[in-house]
Amino acid sequence: MRSGSENTLKIAHQAFKYFTHGLETGEWNPFLDMLTEDFSFWFPVGKFHGLNEGKDQARAFFPYVSEIFAPGLTLTLDRVTSNETTVVFEFRDEGLMRGEPYKNRIAVSFDVRGDKICGYREYLGSDGKSN
Repeated sequence: MRSGSENTLKIAHQAFKYFTHGLETGEWNPFLDMLTEDFSFWFPVGKFHGLNEGKDQARAFFPYVSEIFAPGLTLTLDRVTSNETTVVFEFRDEGLMRGEPYKNRIAVSFDVRGDKICGYREYLGSDGKSN
């Protein structure tokens, strides 16, 4: 039998795999399928700044991210930290943002409930031009 933190880590890693796929390709359905209906997320800037609640907000947000970063971002995972309910992924990403070169350091946390992601928080780490 898996401990709570082992299950949390397993679910979060699967979600991060789908999250990475979404950022790389714009195909978000596998990630969205892992979200609870009462999913909430916090984003630090822009149109979705602050706390956003409900899976419908996520269905609007993640495709919006893909529009800004078309044709997609490349991620390099640097570190994973976890406890019983939350997993934090630290990574570097790069690509184009509205057609201009983009690089950044990002930390995202996934809150896990059962076999779903119920919360997400994102933190930006640089000026968007370096990593």
